[in-house]
Amino acid sequence: MIYRHKTTNDMDLIARVAKNFEDSAHTKLNAVEMMAAPIAAAIETMTNSLINGGKILACGNGGSAGDAQHFAAELIGRFEAERQELAAIALTTDSSILTAIANDYSFNQIFSKQVRGLGHAGDVLLAISTSGNSGNVIEAIKAAHEADMRVIALTGKGGGQIGEMLRDDDIHLCVPADRTARIQETHLLTIHCLCDGIDALLLGVE
Repeated sequence: MIYRHKTTNDMDLIARVAKNFEDSAHTKLNAVEMMAAPIAAAIETMTNSLINGGKILACGNGGSAGDAQHFAAELIGRFEAERQELAAIALTTDSSILTAIANDYSFNQIFSKQVRGLGHAGDVLLAISTSGNSGNVIEAIKAAHEADMRVIALTGKGGGQIGEMLRDDDIHLCVPADRTARIQETHLLTIHCLCDGIDALLLGVE
């Protein structure tokens, strides 16, 4: 099938791009009041875990998998300031582990079995799901609770099932939006806030 190239009479692409920028900015600004305090609490929780010899495990699907890897890369490498390496593992990267678990057990267990193998009391799970309903992330949270790990859940769309299953000492970072793209964009900003805050507590970065 051959698609006809649309002209500017059919679609004003510049205006469409500008609208995406505006919507993204509005979503982030609307989230500040609701999310700033729990993000600060998440920074303190993660930093305390790292200082006490713990580590942060991160998981998610699709774009959220990319976010989990982005977060781990910023901690193992660096964010904006030179510092020691920090203990973070993205549970989304080992294709042999992921395919073996999915094939031998089920896709819903690809993260939970890793949490059981790698997680310990005092560690933190960063659980990312734009809908709050990702089955394998839900199972990872259950495994983290079994291991006496704290959970920081990064969600949207009201938090879904994940919002309902979190414990009192967990932290819910829920973007007040329903459009997946806007939620993911705010998740990335949140991840950068977490990295910046951890560095500030560890290094006293201005």
